[in-house]
Amino acid sequence: MRTPLRIGMVGGGQGAFIGAVHRMAMALDGDFALVAGCFSSDPANTRSTAASLGIAPERAYASFEAMAAAEALLPEAQRIHAVSIVTPNHVHAAPAQLFLASGFHVICDKPLCASLAEGETLAAAVARSGKQFALTHNYTGYPMVREARELVHSGALGTLRKVYAEYLQGWLSSDLESSGQKQAAWRTDPARSGPVGALGDIGTHAFNLLEHVSGLRVEQLHAVLHTFVPGRRLDDDDMVLLRFGGGASGVLCSSQVCFGRENGLSLRLFGTKGALEWQQENPNQLQWTQADGTLKVLTRGGATTSAAARSLTRIPTGHPEGYLEGFANIYRAFARSIRGESDIDAAFPTVHDGLRGLRFIDSCLKSSAASAWHPLA
Repeated sequence: MRTPLRIGMVGGGQGAFIGAVHRMAMALDGDFALVAGCFSSDPANTRSTAASLGIAPERAYASFEAMAAAEALLPEAQRIHAVSIVTPNHVHAAPAQLFLASGFHVICDKPLCASLAEGETLAAAVARSGKQFALTHNYTGYPMVREARELVHSGALGTLRKVYAEYLQGWLSSDLESSGQKQAAWRTDPARSGPVGALGDIGTHAFNLLEHVSGLRVEQLHAVLHTFVPGRRLDDDDMVLLRFGGGASGVLCSSQVCFGRENGLSLRLFGTKGALEWQQENPNQLQWTQADGTLKVLTRGGATTSAAARSLTRIPTGHPEGYLEGFANIYRAFARSIRGESDIDAAFPTVHDGLRGLRFIDSCLKSSAASAWHPLA
């Protein structure tokens, strides 16, 4: 069994959600060992989090700046190989750039940054560093998402005509942020979330998924960003019409004010030879409707799935597999890339995928403000 890569973490202290998800995912295959961190802007939180995770006190850092500097000075056999950034959006760019410049690989939660300008600066930093950079749009790690991509790219659907991506939640249907709920508070705060709310939080997932699977590129869009909850400063409901290169069209909807919806991410693609439909809340199945009306239900790990999809499958068919394993597949591919090993094509989202998401946000903001179609370069 090979030695795990040493990794540090910025963010993810006590009271955070996504940091724990990343820690479970990175541990699933034994590719990483978490040995250092600055888990919070509160040093006490960092110390207690480190203690609970079995991290040595001297590697629980009061700031990410101190962490990068100290880790870079350690002998090569002790310092971290990579860092995982799981902070709110406004604290992605600075630590990512610093750790890249200090010689470390970076894996970062989405969206890439809080603004397009930050994203462009970060993309340039990645290029200068020569280091690996992964972005955890975790749904690209699902086996049946990969199967859908393989089918589309093989020509099984013919020429795509329509693409629909929908991501509906209901947890922000009321003014939850005023109660002090931590996850609601930062996601609805422009200073921490950036210029958008639902669009950045979940809409970018839907956008990444539709381009990843379809292989199409949005060239124009017409967006309506709306806020339903009185007093909320960022959008909580979005509708976007899409025009793709090649003549296809589509619709993207992201909303966090739909009562009864928990994590309703779905993707539907319609071509000249058939159609595909995938739903995140039933992630182990992919519905394939052929031109003669025949409906095939493909299952994760099934005998007819592609080698690429099977490479992301961990347990026998019939057993639920999804959210954590999707993250873990990205971490596994990230580890392989650090080691110089090969993997499936587009094994994990990169800084360029993140920059594409920020350009999508920027174009949506401009389109919504002007009530007009806007290009997406």
